[in-house]
Amino acid sequence: MAGTLNLEVPERLEGQRVDKVLADLLELSRAQARTLLEAGVLLDGSPARPSDRVHTGAVVETPIPEVATGLVAEPVEFGVIHEDPDLIIVDKPAGLVVHPGSGHERPTLAAGLLHRYPELEGVGAAGRWGMIHRLDRDTSGVLVVGRTAASFERLNAAMARRQIRRHYTTLVHGRFATPTGTVDAPIGRDPDRPTRRSVVPGGKPAVTHYEVIEEFAGADVSLLEVALATGRTHQIRVHMTAIDHAIVGDKAYTGPNKAVDSPRIFLHARMVGLDHPTTGEALAFTSALPSDLAEVLDFVRTREDG
Repeated sequence: MAGTLNLEVPERLEGQRVDKVLADLLELSRAQARTLLEAGVLLDGSPARPSDRVHTGAVVETPIPEVATGLVAEPVEFGVIHEDPDLIIVDKPAGLVVHPGSGHERPTLAAGLLHRYPELEGVGAAGRWGMIHRLDRDTSGVLVVGRTAASFERLNAAMARRQIRRHYTTLVHGRFATPTGTVDAPIGRDPDRPTRRSVVPGGKPAVTHYEVIEEFAGADVSLLEVALATGRTHQIRVHMTAIDHAIVGDKAYTGPNKAVDSPRIFLHARMVGLDHPTTGEALAFTSALPSDLAEVLDFVRTREDG
């Protein structure tokens, strides 16, 4: 394990055991959380035991888990929207895996970042140096990277406090009765298909806000602006499916025989808003809709005009 990470306990985890808190905040199994505790975790400055209970605002200082090892820097194509000594804002292309994982070791954005910014090694978790959050392989758009250990820690804390705004553009099947809405439903592993997520009792809290930007009666699809209040795996995909508005092109969550399709999932991380980790300046970064998704949207609009 390399380095440490300070985590502030959110209100929703008030009174929980520290091993459960670690598992929740770092998306680990309870066994992995216990391994961290054995390596040495501090709760408000004192050594923590698995059964210790936490209170809102408490600080858990933990070794950073090595979720992947052996990352080798290599040239990988990706866009950079902004860079300074503390912060990198990436424009991730569709089809690029963010970090090594089961069944996919290379190429990855993590390897490309390490090649372009070798100083990232040691910042955050091994195998995903500097990255504050993730995007699925076929999701494009804005991704935040902390360039130093201090900026990573501040950005990670801001993400945990829901102080980093993330907005997505997505095209979904069906039309809506109201122009805005919120899906508040817990997400966990699908008990029948472990590679997928679903709304399940006892899952991790997940909240998604959406606004209808444009509707297309002829194709029976809607263009949405989606804002994440939490950041669960496949959150937008799961929540849209749960309210019967699966994302166009999402083969894993959408049934066959849809009138409108897409070469990939129609999901693009359009904007991220945050306070600069060093200066505190309020910043917002955007990424234009990629051409492959723009072509799908043009096709839908053409059908509407016809």
